[in-house]
Amino acid sequence: MKLSKNIVLSLEILAAHKVRTLLSVIGIVVGVGAVVLMVSAGRGAEKQIVDRIQGMGTNLLVVNAGRTSIIAGRQRQMDTVRTLLIADAQAIAKECPSVALTTAAVSKKLPLRWEDQDAITDVVGMQADGLEVRKFSIAAGRAFDAEESRAGKRVAIVGPTAAANLFGAPDPVGQQIRINKVPFEVIGVTVPKGMDVNGLDQDDLIIVPLETAMRRLLNLDYVHTVYAQARSSAAMGRAEQEIAELLRQRHRLGGKVDDFTIQNQATLLETERETTSSMTMLIGSVAGISLLVGGVGILAVMLMSVRERTREIGLRRAVGALRRDIRNQFLLESAILAGAGGVAGVVGGVGLSLAVSSLGYWPAMISWPAAAVAFAFSVAVGVFFGLYPATRAARLEPIEALRAE
Repeated sequence: MKLSKNIVLSLEILAAHKVRTLLSVIGIVVGVGAVVLMVSAGRGAEKQIVDRIQGMGTNLLVVNAGRTSIIAGRQRQMDTVRTLLIADAQAIAKECPSVALTTAAVSKKLPLRWEDQDAITDVVGMQADGLEVRKFSIAAGRAFDAEESRAGKRVAIVGPTAAANLFGAPDPVGQQIRINKVPFEVIGVTVPKGMDVNGLDQDDLIIVPLETAMRRLLNLDYVHTVYAQARSSAAMGRAEQEIAELLRQRHRLGGKVDDFTIQNQATLLETERETTSSMTMLIGSVAGISLLVGGVGILAVMLMSVRERTREIGLRRAVGALRRDIRNQFLLESAILAGAGGVAGVVGGVGLSLAVSSLGYWPAMISWPAAAVAFAFSVAVGVFFGLYPATRAARLEPIEALRAE
């Protein structure tokens, strides 16, 4: 029998038992849909993490004073070290060939006041180049320049969250605020950046010139962090090595443990990608187990079909149908069941992914290769679990089949 006739016959048989056909493909629909949804969720989460890391800066190396450790998912400085200086940042920019730009920075939560409004937020002291290194863009007003930074001017750039908390509706630019009781003029507002990899709001901050923060606000002669921008992504490993060697030399460490920690953005990106990819594979594999459950449903339905159609099988064998014709007929029905479930699962998984994305849980990152693999696997599962019923039907002897009640 031609394939086209077999397909038509299979569709007619399946359509004649609508409820049974529907129940047999539910497992496949759920399995394929779950795989598509979970993989899309994993890719969306990975994109969010990568965007947050890249939002910190491009080709970024972060040198922290002292040793740091990850506690409760956030990076914490374990001790106070006063050996990291502005001169170190200048030396890195000058003596490390793989480094394009550097900026030293200090930060601390400080009280703010504007008219009768009070707030507490992170105040970051940063050199003028730091805005470029950290990818802070100005949405309104202007940034401070290198001359204002060196002169220790009392000017400030506010993040959108800090501006909303302190000023509300009024335009912050041109307003006079007090940071730790010291008057500052707001000269700019940054473009929103969202959360960083530690879950901290990058918009809830105020940026002031580094020298101003060190002398007038914190009374420090050392810095907390040096941000270094490598000349390219390929140069990040060399830049990290050059910075480490230079700082060990400048701090005269000899055989002592480093009094600094270097965080490589490329390493962080790779680690986060590996973690999210592993989780996506794990969750997708667990979701894929339901495909096997769907295959068992197809097996049960096809065995039932063989039993109900014994006389039909005997009649077809009696008029000349070969064993392979019978086997192929039942395998085709199994494949159609699984294929229909696979298509419905892909459509449902994509629809759910887009719906959840529209609610703001994660970006819509549909993995069409994963959807194609899930569909192909569903058809393979259908054929595999339909093989036994098909073989059993093909082995029926015509006379015994025709005698069956």
